[in-house]
Amino acid sequence: MPENIVVSERGQITLPSAIRKRLGIEPGGVLVIEESNGALVLRPAAVVALETYGHADIARWDEEDRLSAAERASITKRLKR
Repeated sequence: MPENIVVSERGQITLPSAIRKRLGIEPGGVLVIEESNGALVLRPAAVVALETYGHADIARWDEEDRLSAAERASITKRLKR
């Protein structure tokens, strides 16, 4: 059922609590808004935490993962079977 909401002077809106509860939207939640044929469409966004790694991190991992000559030969031998 359509509901009316008011846009504040700052462009803010308040979503009705019944809709927030039904969709699982909690305070601080993120929504995606799209314009589609003159209508606004809101939907909950999937937020994924990302970590950023620098060159030093990558160099350290490369060093930690480096194979000895014996390990490399053993793996190569097993792969050729």
